[in-house]
Amino acid sequence: MRSENTTFRGGPLDGRVLPVLVGSTGHPPKWYEVPVPDADGGPATVYAYRRVPAGYSKRLGVQRGWVYEYAPEGRERHTLKWPWSKPS
Repeated sequence: MRSENTTFRGGPLDGRVLPVLVGSTGHPPKWYEVPVPDADGGPATVYAYRRVPAGYSKRLGVQRGWVYEYAPEGRERHTLKWPWSKPS
């Protein structure tokens, strides 16, 4: 598997650059979750990071890669919306 060094912004991993595995398309996953075990043996705290574009070039507007930003509200959950499903 191939990995890409990705920068993290905000939260406990602010400023760190970690190798993240990329998929078959060459992109890292949309969400990166970091479980941190509790010192007292309780449930682990999970920090969520959302993938956002790192920036764009000036002349052509080409994207320059990816950065993970801290999402304090946690990961957004969504359900599949099939055309034949009833509205909730």
